[in-house]
Amino acid sequence: MSLVARFIVFLLCSLVPAFAIANTAEHASQCPAVDANDVYARSSLMHYVCYYQASPGEPAHSARRPDELPKNLEWTPSRGHDLTFTQTRSVYWIRLNIRNSGSERGLWYLNLSYPLLDEVTFWWSNNSRDVLVTGDQHRFGSRAIDYRYFLFPIKLDRGETRTITLRVHSSGALNIPLRLESPKELIASSNHLSVTHGLFYGAILVLAAFNLLLFISSRTAYYFHNALYMVAMGLFLFTMGGFANQYFWPESPQFASISIPLTLVLCALAMSLFGRSFLEVKQGTRADKTLKAIIWICAVFTGLTLILPYTETILYNTALGLAIIFVLSIIAISRWRQGYQPAKWYVLAWAIMAGGALAYAGAAFGYLADFLARESLMQIAIGGQVILLNYAMVQRWRLLNDKLLKVEQEARTDLEHKVHERTAQLRSTMRELEKANRKLAALSLNDSLTGLFNRRHMDNILTELCAEARRTGQPLTVALLDADHFKSINDTWGHGFGDIWLQQIAGILSRHVKRPRDIAVRFGGEEFALLLPGTDTEGAKRVCDAILEDLRTTEIEAPGGNLAQLTLSAGIATLLQDEDQQTLFARADRALYKAKARGRDQVVLADV
Repeated sequence: MSLVARFIVFLLCSLVPAFAIANTAEHASQCPAVDANDVYARSSLMHYVCYYQASPGEPAHSARRPDELPKNLEWTPSRGHDLTFTQTRSVYWIRLNIRNSGSERGLWYLNLSYPLLDEVTFWWSNNSRDVLVTGDQHRFGSRAIDYRYFLFPIKLDRGETRTITLRVHSSGALNIPLRLESPKELIASSNHLSVTHGLFYGAILVLAAFNLLLFISSRTAYYFHNALYMVAMGLFLFTMGGFANQYFWPESPQFASISIPLTLVLCALAMSLFGRSFLEVKQGTRADKTLKAIIWICAVFTGLTLILPYTETILYNTALGLAIIFVLSIIAISRWRQGYQPAKWYVLAWAIMAGGALAYAGAAFGYLADFLARESLMQIAIGGQVILLNYAMVQRWRLLNDKLLKVEQEARTDLEHKVHERTAQLRSTMRELEKANRKLAALSLNDSLTGLFNRRHMDNILTELCAEARRTGQPLTVALLDADHFKSINDTWGHGFGDIWLQQIAGILSRHVKRPRDIAVRFGGEEFALLLPGTDTEGAKRVCDAILEDLRTTEIEAPGGNLAQLTLSAGIATLLQDEDQQTLFARADRALYKAKARGRDQVVLADV
């Protein structure tokens, strides 16, 4: 089927639910059933969702179970739109009919991808005892799945149709974006988001650490304030995204709601401190007095956040953050007009930040739909802002350097001694910066847990080793090793004990890979690689056999006193003539797969 034909089919499938809802609108209590096996129907799930907004005083507002709802309740079809509501005291009832048209029992997940809801009650049948009560006002362990969003498993026998009911209540704005996903789809989307968030938060953390190193080396305040701002902003988004509730305070539902306005006001404070130091606002000026007042206001708002209700503090702190962005932009424009060139990039950075913050706030307060897209937009905005702010600091450093050179030229005769002192200070700062860069480069090429080289270094060096082997005619062998049944180690004794095993394996590899040019790499969770230039297949097999035997005789005392053992499987491939590194690596990987398939704890040589 052509791409155009597929698009037409998808469009028709998307429109059918909409017509169905339109035809049944007069019978509001009837919601069309979505076929869980139909991919297109699942992708247009909101065409099948009905809801009811129960205002305070209504019977449906005080109802705690579906069977307590009035029989004549008029359900409203969502007509394909995400359910977004501004701050309200209403209770929202959601109803969805799901049908399994397949020939086998199936499992799907109803994904409510908005983590900031106080209370979500889920019924997966007409029986009021089939209920799950969760939300931010409950411990994170109350959720059906250990995930930052609300995931509700739905099992249907073949031909079975079930009515799913949700009761949602929250003290803030409401976003109720729903998706019906198969386990495969859920894993794929979760992996994609994990990569995206990992890259974002990893970059924020690295840049914050880099600025902190610059502060330690140069004692320049705005480096510290910039690091503080990036950490605070990252923590705020981490909290808004539901990660903090999942990983930092899963047992403290009371603190979960306070954490959002609290991290927000910390962001506002860090923004003010960084702006005041970076823009070099002169003391005693109106701008300086304004920023000092804002800093004190932030301190007061921090205290109020711990006292006032969430519904008030989130509004106040959001308004404060947006106001600070506006004030900082005005001051930066003024400094730019005064000839302070780094302020130009500062203004551009805050313009990008303001756009992302407005869209994110609009989604968070229920004025805009698709919270997940606004979250991604906010991350892009912050990423652009961080890049521009760091570029602005580079420009500021260059400006300072130019000033120092100009002073050196103009005052060579009268102030030679002072110029030499300042030049020495500048060189010292540059040496410390270079040292910090080297440390960061080492961190980027080594695995922090085992001390071995990481995947990035392997990808870089393997290309060079392949080119050298083809040029000199010397053999190059790659061995891939994987810990057998490592998941059971983590599942039985925890990831901390698994880390001990990974460090033990790394130590064994280091003992057996002795030649100066041989390289041991950890390129995955429990996956390792050996790059052996000048070693043929037999030599590599001897090394791997020795490694496997060494680990085979190694025992580690597990929590509880039992002795645990672990084995390795290995696949070996030697570079062939005119073979590239991807093919070499793939052959070694296939050999490793064969070793796993043949029973593990063995070495398999790759096919030529």
